[in-house]
Amino acid sequence: MNSADQHDRPQDRHIGDLIRDARNLSASEVEQVLRYQRERGVRFGEAAVALGLASPEDVLNALAQQFHYPLATAARRDASPELVTLTQPFSVQAEAVRAVRSQVTMRWNKPDAQRQALAVISPASGDGKTYFAANLAVSLAQLGGRTLLVDADLRSPRQHEVFGVSNSAGLSTLLSGRAEHQVIQPVEGVAGLFVLPCGPIPPNPLELIERPAFGLLVRELASKFDHVVIDTAAAALGADACVVAAKCGAALVLTRKHENKVVALQDLVASLAGSTVQFVGAVVNEFTS
Repeated sequence: MNSADQHDRPQDRHIGDLIRDARNLSASEVEQVLRYQRERGVRFGEAAVALGLASPEDVLNALAQQFHYPLATAARRDASPELVTLTQPFSVQAEAVRAVRSQVTMRWNKPDAQRQALAVISPASGDGKTYFAANLAVSLAQLGGRTLLVDADLRSPRQHEVFGVSNSAGLSTLLSGRAEHQVIQPVEGVAGLFVLPCGPIPPNPLELIERPAFGLLVRELASKFDHVVIDTAAAALGADACVVAAKCGAALVLTRKHENKVVALQDLVASLAGSTVQFVGAVVNEFTS
């Protein structure tokens, strides 16, 4: 990359330039904004919004470009309302996910240890595993690097719906030996984020993930991505979650506020007793399923 190319990068450009280009502001309109900015001592974006020459969303988009922070388009917000870390990045919910991300990254995949995948497990359906795993994956991708979200809920998969990707092939087809190309799909609008959907729901979900092929696949994926987050079926539906967690090597326990009983959580943790699973932590979901 030469010096001329470097100056064209969004992070090297002023907010005013980005807003001007996005709104096709004329030279006289830019001067109007600059005059307002000087007179009132505000930022260019604030001045442009006050004068009706830009919207708050224009300012957020410009900031997102400068700081490499993915910000959802209006179409994405309508299509993926559950992805609060992408569609509502300054909401209470998104901030809570980022707080969990900070705690998780301090405990998971330490530099001197073998890289592991992280299974998100919980006692019952409706606890919010899909919601949480999806938003955790987005927030990890926003740190940079490559993040993969795997839908290993082979009973009631939903990640393909959340991200709007094809589910014609996925984890189930890989594990059943029906090799498919392009089963790992990039997520539009989030650099470095990929999804491996469930694929067709199999008649034998537990048997598929108990096969050695699943453990081999998890290790291969963990070696190729900076972060691998794996969604699982509810523990109440079978032993799937415990098997996935054991083959991942690390697990995060999710519980739903005012819904799960302590004994259900104790049983879930006890079911992994004696394994080498690292419990990264526990999260109480106060928001949605």
